[in-house]
This record gives sequence, structure tokens and C-alpha cells, in this order.
Amino acid sequence: MSTSYTATVEATGEGRNGGTVRSADGLLDHRLSIPRELGGAGDATNPEQLLAAGWAACFLGALRHAAAQRRVRPTSTSVTAEITLHRGDDGEFSLLATLSPRLGGVDQHTAEELAEAAHRICPYSKATRGNIPVTVEALAV
Repeated sequence: MSTSYTATVEATGEGRNGGTVRSADGLLDHRLSIPRELGGAGDATNPEQLLAAGWAACFLGALRHAAAQRRVRPTSTSVTAEITLHRGDDGEFSLLATLSPRLGGVDQHTAEELAEAAHRICPYSKATRGNIPVTVEALAV
């Protein structure tokens, strides 16, 4: 059986510079702002934070799925996603990503193995594979 879900979000106004994003169901409704580090007001969320939130949550689900497939039961799991908006020497913007899964109750080798498996199956990882540099730094805690 196949399952599908489509998220629909509209961006309005000035986009990342004072615009808004709102999901069709109204559950996501945020003002946007350019980060202070890039000269903006930094008083609202930004697209990089939204991408980081989605990817971290998706990767965590993939990590837990990979552990269940291998019958490994971590005592705790978390994922921190860092999305960097980088301006190159050519003046063009690009993204860089670092995913930092933390797994309790497993050894370092197992943590790395599970993180690699999660990176292979996470839809966000698949969507960005070959498009942006991604570093995965697993840690057994």
C-alpha cells in the first residue's frame, strides 16, 4: 500500500525579508526575517531555520527506523541540523548542512552505522544528495 502526503505552504510579501509563510491548514503561520548575521532585523524565523527543523525531524525518524530495523534500542536519540547560507566568492548563495545525531546506549561504531543508514533513507537527505555539501557527525552519548 502506498501513502502520500503533500504539504502546501504559501510565501507572501517580501519573502525572507519581512514576508510570511502559511500552510494551507493554518498550522504553520510565521513571519520571516533576514538573520542579524546577514544584516537583517533577525526578529522572526528564516527559511534556513525552517529547513533545519524539517530535516532534523525527518532524520530523527529515519534514525529510529534504521535502529528498529537492526533491532537496536538506543536509550535516547536527538538530531541537531545546522543549515548554513553561504555566499561564495562569485557572490552567489548556496547551502551547507551538518547533521549531528546523538544516540544514547550504543557504542560509537553503532551510532555512526545508524547515522549512515538514516542518511541513506531520509527523504530530505535524498533530496539534497549531490546538491549541497552535507556532513554527518554521529555521537554515542
